[in-house]
Amino acid sequence: MPLNLAMSVMSVAEFLLWATLGFFFWKKDLQRRFPAMGAYLALRVVSTPVLLTILYLQSQPWGRLLFGVYFFTFWAVYIASAVLLFYVCIEVFRSALSAFSGLTRLGIVAFRWAALVSLIVSFSTISYAHRGILILSEIAYGLMRSVSILELCLLAFLCLSMNALDLSVRDFAFGIALGFGLMSSNDFILASLTSRNSSLTAPLQFVYESVILTALGIWVAYAALPEPVRKPVVIAANSTIYRWNEIASALGHTGTQ
Repeated sequence: MPLNLAMSVMSVAEFLLWATLGFFFWKKDLQRRFPAMGAYLALRVVSTPVLLTILYLQSQPWGRLLFGVYFFTFWAVYIASAVLLFYVCIEVFRSALSAFSGLTRLGIVAFRWAALVSLIVSFSTISYAHRGILILSEIAYGLMRSVSILELCLLAFLCLSMNALDLSVRDFAFGIALGFGLMSSNDFILASLTSRNSSLTAPLQFVYESVILTALGIWVAYAALPEPVRKPVVIAANSTIYRWNEIASALGHTGTQ
């Protein structure tokens, strides 16, 4: 199968997986637990067919007039996705640490500071000299790079602390982190192996899209299968995580020692 046809088939498959994921997500009313994830899914379900249609029309002999439409639509969706993903990370973190209110509050503050530092570092590497409208893509890449680092850190944190948090591998919060961690790793590997001007039908793009489909398949499986009921976390009063949670809960209150 030619790569251009394979990419077209994979793009359609990606949209179908996004739609299937959205169906199970809203059917199980998961948007109440993960509202930012619900908004992100809605954005992808709506924007994917729109972008594919504009891209197809742009390939026609008269379609060059649509280049500006595709350019601004694509980067607007890209930037909106980066912003929503930051809130998705907070939702996953809050869900994973729902039994530890003190650590949750302290961790969200740390998340915000980490995001701010990551943004400063990312934007400091952007060249603002004579870029014109192309500066929009640099800003979008900087935002997504910052969020991708947070996603990888979140996945690493959950993997290292699953036993302490009594978090199941089948928990949907872990599934979200796993999928985004896979996508983030995919983005970083592709960025290191190819230039941004590479063809959409290059073999590396084929591998990249395959990883995206794999991550979406993981999410669909998590959303379709019944999620185990999370039992109340019972920990010893002398355990390390209990002491850290007590310390985090006391921080910021008057009279705390």
